[in-house]
Amino acid sequence: MNVETKVADFSSAPHAGVHAALPGEAIGDERQDRRRRLVIAAVIAALLIAIAAWMMSGGEDVPAADASETTPAVTVVSPGRASVEGIINATGTVAARRAMPVGVVGEGGRVVAIRVEAGDWVRAGQVMAVIDRSVQTQQTRAQAAQIEVARADAELAQANLDRALQLVERGFISQADIDRLTATRDAARARVGVARAQLRELEARNARLNIVAPAAGLVLERNVELGQVVGAGSPPLFTIARGGEMEVLTQLGESDLAAVPTGASGIVTPAGTASEFVCRVWQKAPTINQQTRQGTARCALPYRPELRPGGFATVRLSSGTLVAPILPESAILSDEEGSYVYVVGSDNRVVRRPVELGIVTERGIAIISGLSGQERVVLRAGGFLSPGDPVRPRAQRNAA
Repeated sequence: MNVETKVADFSSAPHAGVHAALPGEAIGDERQDRRRRLVIAAVIAALLIAIAAWMMSGGEDVPAADASETTPAVTVVSPGRASVEGIINATGTVAARRAMPVGVVGEGGRVVAIRVEAGDWVRAGQVMAVIDRSVQTQQTRAQAAQIEVARADAELAQANLDRALQLVERGFISQADIDRLTATRDAARARVGVARAQLRELEARNARLNIVAPAAGLVLERNVELGQVVGAGSPPLFTIARGGEMEVLTQLGESDLAAVPTGASGIVTPAGTASEFVCRVWQKAPTINQQTRQGTARCALPYRPELRPGGFATVRLSSGTLVAPILPESAILSDEEGSYVYVVGSDNRVVRRPVELGIVTERGIAIISGLSGQERVVLRAGGFLSPGDPVRPRAQRNAA
């Protein structure tokens, strides 16, 4: 039994060894399968990338890379020349074109009547307010009575002279008496003239107690109340816009003020409304504010109810017509030397070209000088180029 047992144990060892090797063989096969799957996935990914590259190239066969493909491709444009109407957008304040303050021109007094209000239209010479003249009226009457006294004295002197002339022929009165009576008559007549002049002066003074409109127009302000005592040193009682004419005081920068000619038209839009009115620049300030570096352009326009002096308004002014090349902002570069563009020459190398900028429009910036419009101008990516760099230009029809 021991022998059989040993034999059995010995004979079972090989079988045990064979069975122990089977798990290792399974692990090796699994690793090989994993490697095959990874290789297949990599091949499929490479195929997908190749197909995507083929589709992005438009379905054309991609040739082998050569030296020419290392040259950067740039988009160029020949802008030509176009007619551009410059527009300058600005803001301003509505005001009366000719504001006329109306005050007291006489000795003044207490206001007893006000006959107009702000917003009324008045004609030249129309009475706007009346100052009390009760004292002046009595003075006028007294002076009128003085005229009657002087006239009576003059008539008496004339009668005495007439009687004396009749007696002088009979020798009862000497020639000296005639001369004296004649002088008396002349003095009486002169006193009549003086009294009449004094009466006219009083009447003129009384008339100045009426506050009248110096010209036809629109009453903008009323600064007086009934019972108020006014005099020659009082502030203006009324303000009139002569003829109702208005204007917009527009603040412009130095370059914009120089670009807007006198007589240029514009469109005014008062704040808070959608109304638009045509104005015309009738005057430009001869000086520039040293702090703001701006000047005033005065744009006249007729009266409209929407135009209220002191109100805010936006203005679009025409700065004239210019015929010049137009480029988008992306084509224009600048540094400490000024503005410039890159132009592609006949040898396909970029050249720096200084330019002077003009009117800014919706289509781009007008080039006043530096370009004829026939050049090939680099449209984008100019900041990555340097003068003399070779490029592969791709033409674009225009810059718009």
